[in-house]
Amino acid sequence: MPKTGTVKEHQLYSEALQEEMNLLVYLPHNYSPLYKYTVLIAQDGKDYFQLGRVPRLLDQLNEEEKIENLIFVGVPYKNVKDRYDKYHPSGSQHDAYVRFIARELVPFIDELYPTYNIGIGRALIGDSLAGTVSFQTALKYPNTFGRVIMQSPLVNDDVILNAEQFKDVQLINFYHIIGKGETSVKTTNGSEANFLEPNRELHQVMEGKNYSVFYDEFDGEHSWKYWQPDLKRVMEKMFGKTSY
Repeated sequence: MPKTGTVKEHQLYSEALQEEMNLLVYLPHNYSPLYKYTVLIAQDGKDYFQLGRVPRLLDQLNEEEKIENLIFVGVPYKNVKDRYDKYHPSGSQHDAYVRFIARELVPFIDELYPTYNIGIGRALIGDSLAGTVSFQTALKYPNTFGRVIMQSPLVNDDVILNAEQFKDVQLINFYHIIGKGETSVKTTNGSEANFLEPNRELHQVMEGKNYSVFYDEFDGEHSWKYWQPDLKRVMEKMFGKTSY
């Protein structure tokens, strides 16, 4: 059995959102303030801890010494409406949430833990809408975040436009997957949407503009059944000891 890391809970009052935000922070078993750590911030934070089983995966990869020193920060959402308001590009709190991540959460973590205060030392991850807001945040703050992982993100015209207009493509490394079966995904408002085609369009834009991106289409649907097993590849590709 690999040695287990610890999970700490923190609260941070957000001026941008005008509310108290809960945070879950995973520290590896051999955590020491004498080392520096890469920070991976997850939207849908509780889901990544529970459905993604990230602590168990990181315990294993740390034991095998396959990944760099990594602190995993989960930002949970409160309910479905809260998630939409913060994550969706047209959500009422989207801009404020993006500011919270970049301008409040990052300095908070940097103050608490020995982190690399550079873009490549910070990463964002999310599934579905959480992947969308991770992408949007990095494009707005490319000097703050150097790695982005999107598992089946919602892609709309706003996301495509941002990708087309983004100039600093050399600053960020992307990991982007979508399921071949994601052609009728149930969305928050109860309708169904084709996630596959817009993701393919986003990838074409990123390829055309020479983004640094790993892209893959998996045989499956819009579900943790597929995202959870993919996380091992995520960690090894994006945070492997020889990745960068």
